[in-house]
Amino acid sequence: MAARTPVTFTDDDPTTTGADALVVGAAKQDGSVSLLPGSGLSDEAATALQEALVAVGAEGGAEEVTRLTGVAGIAAPLVVVVGVAGRGPAPRTEQLRRAAGAAARALAGRGSAVFALGQQDRQEAVAVAEGVALGAYTYAEQHGVGKSGTAKRGLARASVTGVSGEEAAAAQAEVEALVAGVCYARDLVNTPPNLLYPESFADDVVRRAGEAGVEVEVWDHDRLDAEGCGGIIGVGQGSARGPRLVTLRYTPAGASKHLALVGKGITFDSGGLCLKPGASMVTMKMDMGGAAACAAATLAIAELGLPVQVTAYLCLAENMTGDLAQRPGDVVTMRGGRTVEIINTDAEGRLVMADGLALATEQQPDAIVDVATLTGACIVALGERTMGVMGNDDELRDTLVRLGTESGDTAWALPMPEEIRPTLDSPVADLKHTGERSAGAMVAATFLQEFVGTRGEGEEARQIPWAHLDIAGPAFNEKSAWGYHPKGGTGAGVRPLVALARSLAG
Repeated sequence: MAARTPVTFTDDDPTTTGADALVVGAAKQDGSVSLLPGSGLSDEAATALQEALVAVGAEGGAEEVTRLTGVAGIAAPLVVVVGVAGRGPAPRTEQLRRAAGAAARALAGRGSAVFALGQQDRQEAVAVAEGVALGAYTYAEQHGVGKSGTAKRGLARASVTGVSGEEAAAAQAEVEALVAGVCYARDLVNTPPNLLYPESFADDVVRRAGEAGVEVEVWDHDRLDAEGCGGIIGVGQGSARGPRLVTLRYTPAGASKHLALVGKGITFDSGGLCLKPGASMVTMKMDMGGAAACAAATLAIAELGLPVQVTAYLCLAENMTGDLAQRPGDVVTMRGGRTVEIINTDAEGRLVMADGLALATEQQPDAIVDVATLTGACIVALGERTMGVMGNDDELRDTLVRLGTESGDTAWALPMPEEIRPTLDSPVADLKHTGERSAGAMVAATFLQEFVGTRGEGEEARQIPWAHLDIAGPAFNEKSAWGYHPKGGTGAGVRPLVALARSLAG
């Protein structure tokens, strides 16, 4: 597990701090840089700092980091000024998170820092703390003797101004649970696929669940076969490492709502017999990001003690090309008895997810949310930083879009046009698992919807509210770090799920 930077809250005077660095916020206003109000600086310190920024040509652009030393009126030997974006599509809390993360990355290797970005209330202070902790994240678990003395570590510790007393304790507990969840998901995604495979993934979740007081059950290949989970078995049968289904159950006293989560957990995706190009396989250790998000969110919800029941299904398989690998043209029988014709073995994620959705339906939850690095088409549509949200319930879909964007996982709603479903018709099975080439993200979601069951009887029967989060773009950052997002796994999906659970809990 990657080391995490502890972040606390303080009401101490930032100008007299004994920390190694003081971080303050600035913005670009009317073409020049201006310090943000509310940082707690004395008039002397603010004037000296403002003059120094102008002298070095700082502009105050979003996430711009300027380092200054020996600033009059400030005890800290280093002052870091970070640009906070002005008005824009991202909420103010997210702008503060990104600025705090950029500053934390710039302070890698430092012992301590105080952050006074001009946060105005508890919500903004919590956002700054999240940005600091997530921005300071590093993954160096596989560094050997070649990097034993050179591995770049994050900021050792930090404090954030603006919250004090009992409120600080509650805020710190909230930040710690959420950051631990996101970082756990990042760790899982970053783990090399020779070390993280269905069995080892399941073992790690079992250990973590035990520590969190969450019940866990693991089905191996034989149990999956006995339970009729042909989707997971079909995808995993080409690998020497057998598939697993991990079920997490958090059942707090007093819960009045039940949320089911289903996560895609392809620990490595070669494409199967429909083999991917070599360059496209390089990042395919991240194809279990949905299962990582569901596991991490469940543990975070339990740590926060939210009064909502959560059942999470982690659908784990390795998609390989072994002797028994499934072929285009095969027909598999899914949980519940529906048959599916296989068209493209590289469209494997929806197959394992279908079994998970069928299992989730059997528990009759109030809502089902699945999370998956499902389609390259979603990246084409929305880019690499925005997740697509689809579903059968407008209220649930729109709630997740709002909660995702507010919590930092930018989201956008996509439709599921009715004309897509006929393209999944098969002449030899109940349906095939791919349809027309265009609208690929929506085709995949339409397939998944087929496995979401109903609640109620007769004319009162209605499909269970369900939403699908396609995190193919934001789950893994191949480019340079930005804001509080490192290169590699980002932990996408964790925060919206926690926020949804909090919303359901009232």
